[in-house]
Amino acid sequence: MASVGVPALPARWAMAQEVPQPGAGAAQGRTPVVPLSRQFGRWVAALSYADLPPQVVDRAKGLTLHALASVLLGSQTDNGRQALALVLDEEEGVRGRATILVDGASVTAGGAAFVNAEMALAGGKWDTFRMLTHPGTSILPAALAAAEIAGATGREFITGIVAGYEVMERMAAEFIPTIMARGFHAGPVFGIFGAAVAAARILRLSEDQITAVIGLCVNLAGGNLESRGLREGAAVRNAMFAVALARQGAQGRETALEGPAGFYHAFAGNNDGRLTHSFTGTVEVDLESITDRLGSEWMFLETLYRIYSIPGYNIAHIDLTAALCEQHDIRPEDVERVEAIVNWMETQYPSPAFATRREDLPGPARRGSTRFYAAYGIVERGFPLLSGMPDPPEVLELANRVTIIPSHNMPLFGPRITITLKDGRSYTTQGTGREFIWDFEEEVRRIRGVVPGLPMPEAGFVALIEATRNLDSLERADRLVELTLTTPR
Repeated sequence: MASVGVPALPARWAMAQEVPQPGAGAAQGRTPVVPLSRQFGRWVAALSYADLPPQVVDRAKGLTLHALASVLLGSQTDNGRQALALVLDEEEGVRGRATILVDGASVTAGGAAFVNAEMALAGGKWDTFRMLTHPGTSILPAALAAAEIAGATGREFITGIVAGYEVMERMAAEFIPTIMARGFHAGPVFGIFGAAVAAARILRLSEDQITAVIGLCVNLAGGNLESRGLREGAAVRNAMFAVALARQGAQGRETALEGPAGFYHAFAGNNDGRLTHSFTGTVEVDLESITDRLGSEWMFLETLYRIYSIPGYNIAHIDLTAALCEQHDIRPEDVERVEAIVNWMETQYPSPAFATRREDLPGPARRGSTRFYAAYGIVERGFPLLSGMPDPPEVLELANRVTIIPSHNMPLFGPRITITLKDGRSYTTQGTGREFIWDFEEEVRRIRGVVPGLPMPEAGFVALIEATRNLDSLERADRLVELTLTTPR
């Protein structure tokens, strides 16, 4: 067997399994001495652009461009148009303060953020954190609305979105599988916090006000797996409402996150940090650790790009198989079978507790399955960035010879793929889960593939790329809004 790039798995992903309900005697996590919302509020209020490492700034630019590309694509979809029509009808005659991207209508901050979030979702070019949350679909729409209202600079905008991502992802990190297993959708449940924090920072709220915003968001958070009609769009609208309330002096209790009847008790089932499901085998999270090394270690940098408009856990199957075939000149007709060992949670979407999509079950392969995407990478050595492209007929045939094997020892988005040829040779590659984390210039190279599907000429998208590349030099961050408009103001 020839082997290609099989690194040791990161220690943090050494185990990924369903965690049994803890019995008596389970260690109880520390209760934060300073309430979490106060710790976050203090850090966010004090955060400045000068505090941000270069790689953090670079990632903020790349994720901004990614979200804007998704909005441009989503503006042309039925869902995007529906959201636009809803807000224009609902807010007819209202004095507007923020702009709906692409269309240019001036509406309330909450209305603009809602439509822009819905278009970002509809466009399919999302970012992803821990498989089941997509922070940019909430954070970027809120940040753009706030930047327009505040007349914020590019540096203030960057600082705000970094704060939003960091707070949201720290709050969510280890709790995502448990919250999903309780019937909540982790994307909007946590997205409201990222959106509100970003907007609050850009609008220059004080420590006390940002602390209040977080507490108020606890009252407004939600998202259900059974009824999925409202997701991040609703979360971001509620986020803007929480910010508006805090600006008017409304208060949220400081212990709203970790208190006995607080956010974690309500959504995770307890305020002790006990988990029922885990990516890593962790049975308990120390709530105090959520803010450990805040500002010196950046969870934000774990955010990756979902470049293909498909379920995120499938993206690695395309690029890893394509690279393996390219390296060894593997032709589809020479393939006997394919095996992919994956994180077990990727085979039971969206949660093992309520799996609506099983990827590991035998039977005929179907379009849109993990088996389908693994075969697509072999046949085409890539995947189209735009939807609606016809599938090569040999993809589905080859997909029937792909086997998906769940494992408790694989990283998220890091499958181990083995391609066995008809002559007996086999080749293996191991993903790390970080293949879709890249810098701004690589994002530019890859996202330009959407140009044929945009509602603007290529020159307009190039101008948007350049403005994003130089975002930290812009006197007004809402220049990005202007550049999305199909009818310039």
